[in-house]
Amino acid sequence: MQRKLISFVLCALLITSGCLEDSPPDMDGDGIQDSEDIDIDGDGWSNSEELNCTSDPNDGDVVPTDTDGDSECDPMDIDDDGDSWSDTSEVRCGTDPLDRDSVPGDLDGDMECDDWDDDADGDGLPNEWEIQRGFDPMDPNDFISCHGEASYCLRTYDDFTFAETHNAYSTIEDQVLVGVNHYTGLQRQWDDGIRAFMVDSHHRHYDNTTSEDVRFCHSTGQFFHPCNFGEVDAFVWLRLLNSMMNNSSGDVVTLLIENYVPASHLSFLFNETGMADRIYTHSLGDEWPSLGDMVLMGKNLVVFWEQAQNDEFPWLHDFGMFGWTTNYAEGSKEEMSCSVHRGDGTQPVWHLNNWLSSIYGLPDPILANDVNEYDTLLNRSLECWEKMDNRPTFVAVDYWEEGEVTNVTITLNKMSHWSEEVPARP
Repeated sequence: MQRKLISFVLCALLITSGCLEDSPPDMDGDGIQDSEDIDIDGDGWSNSEELNCTSDPNDGDVVPTDTDGDSECDPMDIDDDGDSWSDTSEVRCGTDPLDRDSVPGDLDGDMECDDWDDDADGDGLPNEWEIQRGFDPMDPNDFISCHGEASYCLRTYDDFTFAETHNAYSTIEDQVLVGVNHYTGLQRQWDDGIRAFMVDSHHRHYDNTTSEDVRFCHSTGQFFHPCNFGEVDAFVWLRLLNSMMNNSSGDVVTLLIENYVPASHLSFLFNETGMADRIYTHSLGDEWPSLGDMVLMGKNLVVFWEQAQNDEFPWLHDFGMFGWTTNYAEGSKEEMSCSVHRGDGTQPVWHLNNWLSSIYGLPDPILANDVNEYDTLLNRSLECWEKMDNRPTFVAVDYWEEGEVTNVTITLNKMSHWSEEVPARP
């Protein structure tokens, strides 16, 4: 009897101490009590996910909706149907965000639907711009390119940088004997990307001064006729330039003429060589047109001359009225500056002159190599761009073959502001 009493007391003590109470709740039977289980109902969705997705974490038969099966419930999934287009984009573009077979039209594959893409065909030209100029904004093969890039067609003439050769005709190849400025002539310059040329127009001799006698020569002293040490037939030179422009669409070309012949003789020269119809005439104070519009108008040649404006020939733009230049022919690169030397410094078109002269006052290929070197010329161009708050329209050099003037202008044209990160060297 005493043993039974003791056993009864022990059982009572065990029960009241909790040692024999039921096991903790484990709804899904995974051996983890519900208070510690991140997926109480064992339906593969965590408790927090179910709460976020407005389903019951205690009911294994109620799971979140997941259209694309990516384990992200539809209310929390930015791409419910898994077609790579966000729900927001699909709603905006008018397709069904819950149907993976319903996707927006995207001609250029940039994940911006055609209805909302400013450049639907991805050719670098805005739809509106193309429509206004007769191009098909839905055809990537129907476009225009300027200086090798469609996007450059949107740039205004004064917002582009051209590589320029000083005394472009004065070359060894052209058999100039004294005061040579370059090794190679027009064809090589063009092939490498030069699109702006400084030339000097004279009559071929004191006794030959008709309109047919216009030549490109460079004066080397007051005792000799400028053409004594070499002349280039201006008609032949311009015909070659015209031919190259005919065979290369999308290029805008500039001439700066140091002129010593009557304006009527220059007019005759441009008419005879087929260049006259190309010439663009600018009105002072107007904004310069885009390169694309100049090309489409067939007015892709701009002519400046170093003389006063002539109302009879308004296409001969006075470079000092329509633009300005820095100083030139310094003795060392330390003397070079970005300041206005000649012309109207308020104008957006300007020449960054970048050539030195030897102690004899002549072009020097060694000095040219020094100042035309890529980093040196690029840094000077950026410095002057910053100082003048205006990109150089022209970077003019002697001995263009020394250094990398065309690569420098390629780099500059990839930039819309001097403060941007400088692109990799071409």
